[in-house]
Amino acid sequence: MRTRPIPMLCGAFMLTLLLALPAFAQELTVSAAASLTDAFDAAKAAFESKHEGVTIVINYGSSGALFRQIEQGAPVDVFAAANPKWMDRAEEAGLVEPETRTDFARNTLVLTTPAENSAGIAKAADLLEDHVERIAMGTPETVPAGQYARESLVMLGYWDTLAFKYIYAENVRAVLDYLRRGEVDAGFVYRTDAMQGGEEVAIIEEMPLKNPVTYPIAIMKESGNKELAARFIDFLGSDEGMAILEEYGFSRP
Repeated sequence: MRTRPIPMLCGAFMLTLLLALPAFAQELTVSAAASLTDAFDAAKAAFESKHEGVTIVINYGSSGALFRQIEQGAPVDVFAAANPKWMDRAEEAGLVEPETRTDFARNTLVLTTPAENSAGIAKAADLLEDHVERIAMGTPETVPAGQYARESLVMLGYWDTLAFKYIYAENVRAVLDYLRRGEVDAGFVYRTDAMQGGEEVAIIEEMPLKNPVTYPIAIMKESGNKELAARFIDFLGSDEGMAILEEYGFSRP
């Protein structure tokens, strides 16, 4: 009886395996607000561990920048924004499946300083002091955390008075970096981001807002993997998914 050499057998087996892989491998592309980075990285790992062959690719950025990428045709299956505004824009543009839209988490906006707090800031009113010179926030036009910061400062009557002190950043994580490096006197970030700053960042106080900071999520109309997208969104709303979000400082919607 003729036998095939071991290398040939291995080669034939590997070829069969490679040909079979595309039938099982699935990739889900998620565009998510920068403030979700740590929580979504953990959720991604947990979800992938339960779904063999599934890979989740996450693109993080400011919600406004992500919306513009999607608007320009970026291939995305799921969009998770840091406020309703950009999801509203996506829905109005016909980019999402409206029946899949849901709020999955909440956050709070906080005034923070570098850990040493050399400016001695104890409350928002202290930002008016002359020795406080640099206040960081996300660009309000594209960054939800910046939009919330502007809303809060307008409510307090400080917005125009402090205008010359603002240092704008492309997303909330860039504000956190300014704080960590001590390049600003104060900054506005979400509580979840401040938590990731650890001992390098001090939370001074929670800022007042008209409405809670809510995070909507939805499946894109052009998604080629809507069933898997729905499973990922369901996972985020499950007890396990919510436990991950809460571990990183988010609360239930």
